[in-house]
Amino acid sequence: MGSITRNAWRLQHQPTTKPIQRLFSTTLSQKSDFAHAVIGAGVVGIAAARQLQGRTGASTVLIEKHDAVGTETSSRNSEVIHAALYYGADSLKTKLCIRGRQELYKLCKEQGIPHRNTGKWVVAQNDTEFKELEKILDFSKQVGVPTHFLSKEEGKRREPDVQATAGILESPTTGIVDSHALMQYLLGDFEERGGVTALNSAITRVVPKQNGSGGWEIWTKSSATGADGGEESCITADTIVNSAGLYAVPLSNSILPEDRHITPYYAKGTYYSYTLSRPKTSTLIYPAPVPGHGGLGTHLTLDLGGRIRFGPDIQWVDSPTDYAASDEHLEAALADISRYLPTIDKSAITLDYTGIRPKLTRTSAIIAGQNFKDFIIRKEEGFEGFVNLLGIESPGLTSSLAIAEMVEELLCR
Repeated sequence: MGSITRNAWRLQHQPTTKPIQRLFSTTLSQKSDFAHAVIGAGVVGIAAARQLQGRTGASTVLIEKHDAVGTETSSRNSEVIHAALYYGADSLKTKLCIRGRQELYKLCKEQGIPHRNTGKWVVAQNDTEFKELEKILDFSKQVGVPTHFLSKEEGKRREPDVQATAGILESPTTGIVDSHALMQYLLGDFEERGGVTALNSAITRVVPKQNGSGGWEIWTKSSATGADGGEESCITADTIVNSAGLYAVPLSNSILPEDRHITPYYAKGTYYSYTLSRPKTSTLIYPAPVPGHGGLGTHLTLDLGGRIRFGPDIQWVDSPTDYAASDEHLEAALADISRYLPTIDKSAITLDYTGIRPKLTRTSAIIAGQNFKDFIIRKEEGFEGFVNLLGIESPGLTSSLAIAEMVEELLCR
């Protein structure tokens, strides 16, 4: 989905709930305004708020600095429902991706959220790459995720435009989802359960009262008035969930002591669109992974209209707002793409949009092994009622419902 379509979606699907500045006061009562406060309304934050609100109607507020939900990482990704092929058997990413995928397919089917179980091929062009496919197959058996090899004849019959000279490993449970429709459903369900959404509410500070045992003060300014406009307002909550995505680490650092601070890193990825109808696939195509790299190569994904897009690449940036698209890596991407789609018309591949992934190290790798970084999802010791969600990148969209369940378990059980 390109940037024009995304902007149109935002205009058409903004939540009707107004910012809740009317509920904020500069003087605190002895009882908290809310049981739970979730900071950051990306797909994970919305899912967590919905989960918490659904627990016996516990009052939950979802705080978002933008004027609409899901405008950052949640709407600037491949919209893939991942199978969990890469992340390590004991990792949170594997556990939550598997659980989240199952719950996501179920929810989409029950609620009519647009999605498609496309399947995915991981393709190898030489013996070295084929060995990586064998590793994925062995790992998938270990964690109970179905994969299997396809013969060259079967591959050519099903996807004649795809080249895989050394082998094809198929992941039949991979798919795609309309992330915007998913977030809109989750938000609507959260609000129907009695949850409150506060848009245009930029966090200025979060203050634990008695290290959180007395609740939390959450101070905001209206984003609509600009950085220098408006007065601070405050609400209180018994617990807080830091689901601020690209800004989660800085927010955590503002609360925790210096010896527990983490350095945030930002990996910008560029996506490319394809304007012709041929070559065409109905399956997602990924090159064999390269261990130690920060991504999975320039892969081919589809939107729900069947249009092809490629990406993302990786460019390390200093700012989480640096969304400027550049064709700096286009030649490298074209070389990658033409290895598995040799009849591609390179002149029809154009810049589409960029996304930024929150990383916990500059050398962070997708593949389990050296430099791999798992999700950080934990209740912070010494700070009662504070749950941190850090480094929530891929497979965060797939894992969102399972992450929400984990947040509820940490806070409420």
